[in-house]
Amino acid sequence: MPVSWLDRLLDQLDLTAHTDSLQAYFSREQPLAIEGDQERHFRHIQALDRLEFKAPPKVTHYHTIRAHLKKSGVLRFEQIFEIIKVIRYFHYLKNRKFEGLIAAWMDKIEIHEDFSEIERYFDEDGNFLDARDEELSRLSERIKTLKNDISGQVKRLLFSSKLSSYLVDTQIHYVHDEECMLVRGGFNHVLKGSVLGRTTAGFFYVSPDAISKTKTKIRAIDQEREALYYAYAKKFSASLKTMLPFITFIDREFDRLDHYQARVLFARSKDYSIMQAKKDRAIIIEEFEHPALQRAKPVSVDFSRAVLMITGVNAGGKTMLLKSILSATVMAKYLIPMKIDRHKSSIGSFKRISAVIDDPQNVSNDISTFAGRMLQFGKLFESNSSLIGVDEIELGTDSDEAAALFKVMLDELIKKGQKIVVTTHHKRLASLMADSDEVELMAAVYDEERRLPTYEFLQGIIGKSYAFETALRYGINPRIVEQAKSVYGEQHEKLNLLIERGSQLERDLRKKNALVDEKLESVIVQERALKEAKENVVKELDTHKSRLQDEYDIAIGEAKDAAKGKDAPAIHRQMNKAKEKLPKVEPKITTPIEYDFKVGQRVKYRKQRAVIISLKAKEATIEVEGMRMRVKRYELKPSEALPKRPKVQVQVQRETRSGLKLDLHGLRADEAEERLDKFLSDALIEGWDEVIVYHGIGTGKLSYAVKNFLIAHPKVKKFEDAPQHMGGFGAKLVTL
Repeated sequence: MPVSWLDRLLDQLDLTAHTDSLQAYFSREQPLAIEGDQERHFRHIQALDRLEFKAPPKVTHYHTIRAHLKKSGVLRFEQIFEIIKVIRYFHYLKNRKFEGLIAAWMDKIEIHEDFSEIERYFDEDGNFLDARDEELSRLSERIKTLKNDISGQVKRLLFSSKLSSYLVDTQIHYVHDEECMLVRGGFNHVLKGSVLGRTTAGFFYVSPDAISKTKTKIRAIDQEREALYYAYAKKFSASLKTMLPFITFIDREFDRLDHYQARVLFARSKDYSIMQAKKDRAIIIEEFEHPALQRAKPVSVDFSRAVLMITGVNAGGKTMLLKSILSATVMAKYLIPMKIDRHKSSIGSFKRISAVIDDPQNVSNDISTFAGRMLQFGKLFESNSSLIGVDEIELGTDSDEAAALFKVMLDELIKKGQKIVVTTHHKRLASLMADSDEVELMAAVYDEERRLPTYEFLQGIIGKSYAFETALRYGINPRIVEQAKSVYGEQHEKLNLLIERGSQLERDLRKKNALVDEKLESVIVQERALKEAKENVVKELDTHKSRLQDEYDIAIGEAKDAAKGKDAPAIHRQMNKAKEKLPKVEPKITTPIEYDFKVGQRVKYRKQRAVIISLKAKEATIEVEGMRMRVKRYELKPSEALPKRPKVQVQVQRETRSGLKLDLHGLRADEAEERLDKFLSDALIEGWDEVIVYHGIGTGKLSYAVKNFLIAHPKVKKFEDAPQHMGGFGAKLVTL
């Protein structure tokens, strides 16, 4: 989109003052549009908006600077400092240690290492630091001393008795940066000097010859100093020429940053929002305020269809609604801050945005209003997928003929994929278009009681123009208005009444819907609060469970440590402590079935068969596979129905029944495997889940045999070398 065309569109939409305000935030003059991927730009703008930073300095463009460097020209100190200002600002941003997208961007910008040598010669205001050069420092001090001498000489002359009668005042004046005195005519009798100027009162500005020699010395020193300055400028320019690709890169990056920071700081200063145009064609606007209006009434409109036709009262805001829709779309397209509810709004993207708003009549070219409109509409058919705004569509011709013509033209534009918003006072075109699914109707609302437009709009209806009411409001004689109503006709007036009645019903329905929405919102808020409360309770419960589980795991770990030391009392104490850490779960109360058991009777205990050895009121002593245990009577069930199994008694003889350690030092591989097999069986019967086997290091044969045996054993879950304090590589820690 050409800039001149965009400027004309901004002027048509009354956005020029708004964009001028945005331009004031740029560091240097920039086009309004940002070249490149708008989605990428929007992400960076959002990231920058979350950070605190100071605005960049005002700088010039580098076009002339780069051209001089390409031709090996010598830059002035002012031009060199323009580059320094940009570099220093990037240094500032990099030193802020931002995070996220901006940090990643800043990390990619590497300042040329040779640039620091140039930068150190300039202060914050761009003045060359003479103190960096010994000769320049000496010359500057010399000039300062000579200027003090001149000041002293002039002061002595001002207070001399011979000159006092010729002095107009006793001040030191400066003409063309030279010290002089203001004297009356005839001064040449007592003062030799050069006249630098004359006042309207006839007085003379005179520079005494007594200080001329000193000024000559100062000029000579200035020439020496300028020669040294030029030498530095030449040296810096030669160095900058080698950095020309870097200067081009940093210039481009600063332009992009300038676009971002200007939009962010402008939006912050006005409490505006920045919206990105989406990759669709819907336009849904909530609480938009046109920047050209003072105390604007927020606009909300759903423009999802191909055509939005706005009808209704004169001076009711139809044109401003059209401009608001187009303005919001333009500002979203170019990421311009605006007053809008960005969370509820959604604005599509369009290649071209056209406004047919002004009266096209041109006397010099003998073009009538309607002919001009036809020329404008002819251009609309030249493009596709555009957003078009047409104000007063039937302007300049018979409304009935125009309604038929524009109905067909709008249908053709819809076929070409155009999206159109139209304002009209005439109901004929609105009624012709109303049956189309591609058309959305909207009417400006009129307050019958106050006889004033409300500048509000209702969707889905055709609005009445209220021409008679508007005439009365602006001072037309009521008698004339009544006669006009009579001429207008009773049938037309009835049609208007029906339209207004429909509008009133729509307004009433909107009010009821608003009340329902308000109550629904209240219910949603309560539901959300209950959900949050439930989530908090669950989260708190999970936290308690996790804490208790951690404490239980710690206690179990301590119990295992005690078990490794064969300290049985300590094991029981730690196990009891672990059980105390667990949440108390109330057992389900069930009424057990009472059986009449006898001593010697065979019963079922869980999944095992047992024989009752003795009975008490609530307990029984049973024998299960050679082991006796005391259980609750309700845990036993008769087992007469079960087939009897022969009683098997197993007696296991083992050398070290209760040990958790096995020492295999000095054994052959086959002996070690036999001992290890028996040791693991004993450990499994005792219920240990972790044991340690010592095999030593030696030649490695025994270690290899133990490792292979453990790999093949079906009950070994895992094994690993023991910690250093428990044997290291000479032992294996086995988990069963």
